[in-house]
Amino acid sequence: MKAAVLEGLNELVVKEVPTPAVEDDEVLVKVAACAVCGSDIRMLHHGSPRLTPPAIMGHEAAGVVVEAGKHVTKFKPGDRVAMGGDVPCGECVFCEAGIGNNCQINYALGYQFPGSFAEYVKLNRTVVNYGPVHKVPDHVSLEEAALAEPLGCVLNALELSPVKFGDAVVIIGAGPIGLMIIEIARKMGAGKIIVVQRSRPRLEMARKFPADVFVCSSEEDAIARVKAETHGLGADVIITACPSPDAQVDAIQMAKNRAWVNFFGGLPKDKSQVTLDTNIIHYRELFVCGSHGCMPRHHQKAVDLIADGVIDVKQFISHRFPLDRAPEAFAAAEDRAGLRVIVAP
Repeated sequence: MKAAVLEGLNELVVKEVPTPAVEDDEVLVKVAACAVCGSDIRMLHHGSPRLTPPAIMGHEAAGVVVEAGKHVTKFKPGDRVAMGGDVPCGECVFCEAGIGNNCQINYALGYQFPGSFAEYVKLNRTVVNYGPVHKVPDHVSLEEAALAEPLGCVLNALELSPVKFGDAVVIIGAGPIGLMIIEIARKMGAGKIIVVQRSRPRLEMARKFPADVFVCSSEEDAIARVKAETHGLGADVIITACPSPDAQVDAIQMAKNRAWVNFFGGLPKDKSQVTLDTNIIHYRELFVCGSHGCMPRHHQKAVDLIADGVIDVKQFISHRFPLDRAPEAFAAAEDRAGLRVIVAP
């Protein structure tokens, strides 16, 4: 089969590799679509302790089951499935508690397990039994189904920092994740949604989404603007949907008393030490949390929301590339000229 193989840092090569052989507890999926995630780009340039080249990345994916081992009962050939990233081990204290994205082994498709920038992806026993793999109704395209993974991550974030009816919500970062947060926060009853983005072109792209206020932080004081838009009190929920230390510092300043501040966007390792004014956290009684990835139940809920037409994920797809042009797909995603970039084997 053909696959985009990470041979080393900054070296993504499309080449022929053996098609995986399926054992009795495993499943083989013919990949139809795999989206490029920011974490894929980070691994391309900086690597990951969970991935050893040569390796196949890709965890926002969907396809069709073509082979199922004789012991597999959950899936059969012909099933259309969406696949996510985080795979619980199913046995540790965190997995038993239903928070498998906090599993200390931290398995994931496209990391320790080969991913979906390939014509076929094998789902091993752990993935089949415990992973975020869910059937997709016929009326949902497999491109749409591939975006259940990032949508599931958004659902996890908004579970940890819940939006209540009428809340003022600030989203710092207008990439695909930030725009998905706009959609879900609106469905949850947010009263005023404020989007903060440094890049003017990216901010203009966000205007077709249902936010109320759009702030270009390179042109005005975003903290002052948020205060002005919230009667001087600050926002009820602030989510940093970007890998920016400055965004985390600003988020604390934008918070209303007893607000939720969610550091959704992970920071580069060399920039992860951030100086926060903890007196603000102390005196305003802020709830500061992080969120990363999602659990299989979030992935299932995301598939359901897409299937029920609650969230239109087609609007987040801006580019499509064949597998042969996977390096171009990564370049387009990194250029941030659009939104989600799909690779179609």
